[in-house]
This record gives sequence, C-alpha cells and structure tokens, in this order.
Amino acid sequence: MRALVQRVESAKVTVDNKVKGSINEGLLIFLGIGKNDEKEDADYLVDKILNLRIFEDDNNKMNLSAKDLQKEILVVSQFTLYGDCNKGRRPSFNKASSPDKAEKLYKYFVSETKKSDLNIETGEFKAMMDVELINDGPVTFWLDTDE
Repeated sequence: MRALVQRVESAKVTVDNKVKGSINEGLLIFLGIGKNDEKEDADYLVDKILNLRIFEDDNNKMNLSAKDLQKEILVVSQFTLYGDCNKGRRPSFNKASSPDKAEKLYKYFVSETKKSDLNIETGEFKAMMDVELINDGPVTFWLDTDE
C-alpha cells in the first residue's frame, strides 16, 4: 500500500463540479492499493500517518502529529501510485490491486482512520476527481508498506 502524504493549509476534491470532500489545515493522503495488500497494510499506514510527527512545535521542529493537533484529513484513492514507468513510455499497472479489492481496502482504511475522531473527508472511489490543495511547506512524504 502506498500513501503520498501532503501537509496542507486546505484541500478539496470535486466530482462533476460537486465538492465531495474538503478540509482546512491537515493532511491530504493519496492512497494506492497494491495487488498483495491486506488489512494489515492499511492498519500500519493508518497508525503511521495519524502519529507521523510532521507539524512544527513551539520550537519550529517537526515534533507534532495530526492526532496531537486534531488536524483534518482528506483521503483520495489513486491507483496511479502503482504505475510503473521504468519500461517503455506507457505506465504498467501490473502491481495495482483489482478495483474490487482496492475499494474494500480503501473503505477499510477510511473507516479505521475515522476511529481517530479527527475530521476525515474523502473523494469518490473510481471517479475522475479534481483535487485542489494549498501545500503547507511544501511538506510531502512517501510511505510504502513494501519498503
């Protein structure tokens, strides 16, 4: 499972000109599901992301987490995180999960994240989405359960 985590001042996702999810300060998570991923991968990433100390404390050190500061989170499914561009000119998605399995794990990830009592918003699985964000920093991290 792969997550591209961006610290944002705000973010929103729209589908067919309708806002599906919108947050103020917090984290935008682009989530990709691989064919070998299981619930344990989602559990690991949920815990890691909620407790990742990427917000500054009073000494301007990255020492506080989204959970510590009650930040908002927007989760957007993005299968292209499993696009392999190493050969040829067209990405291969051989390592991406099937849509059915990916949707189940995506929903599981979201439901586990919601247990944090933070404001959790989402996009729409398998939809063409427009994502707007104001990156804070910029601060962006790549997490991969295979590494």
